[in-house]
Amino acid sequence: MSPLLEYAGVKVKIGSRVMKEQAQAVLEQQPQQVAQVALEVFFNIMKAWRVKGKDQIILLGKPAESTFYNWKKGKASTLSVDTLERISYIMGVYKALGILFPTREQADAWLSKPNQAFNGETALSFMLKGSMIHLSDMRRYLDAQRG
Repeated sequence: MSPLLEYAGVKVKIGSRVMKEQAQAVLEQQPQQVAQVALEVFFNIMKAWRVKGKDQIILLGKPAESTFYNWKKGKASTLSVDTLERISYIMGVYKALGILFPTREQADAWLSKPNQAFNGETALSFMLKGSMIHLSDMRRYLDAQRG
């Protein structure tokens, strides 16, 4: 039996080919709720990682400062697919670190330590290069470490 995903009253078999279509329908029907939840999770992760506001803007894809500060206040009506994808990668990184390390403190601290896998840069510095590919590469790297 396939596991089910439920969001906003929509139940979908994980891995089913209609899952993407139904997720898109939820996004279209409740974009404000999706935006608010995604941003709340993002800002909670940023707080745990102690990421500065200017760096949060980069991770979100460089929205206008006024937009960013409205988002921080919980004022968001919609998010672009690009921004949602960026938040999704950040969530995946956060989750992977929580699996790889025995404590949340160690997981969060890892981001700020130099790493040979990133040519001696920190993982956070690598992600702050601003490209979606850097977020994707980080997520892929951590998933590979998990095995």
